[in-house]
Amino acid sequence: MALGTKKREARKSLRQSGWITLDGGFAARPCMVEDISPSGAKITVADNNTLPAKLRLAFSRDTRSGRACEVVWRRGKTCGVKFVR
Repeated sequence: MALGTKKREARKSLRQSGWITLDGGFAARPCMVEDISPSGAKITVADNNTLPAKLRLAFSRDTRSGRACEVVWRRGKTCGVKFVR
């Protein structure tokens, strides 16, 4: 492998319903988690133009669950997020 080449982590195909929470958990909207890896996920939403740069991704509507994320790319209704602390 060439120096400086970053190997992408293995992604697991998921196709599972999820929840995106915004504004401290007050605004929850459904999404589809297409795939996931230890460092991020690919999600599909009805309208990704209204998604903020930072959000929370969960597999239940419980606002205390889930992981903090940052949007790293957007294509149509699909976007990629990376997990942050």
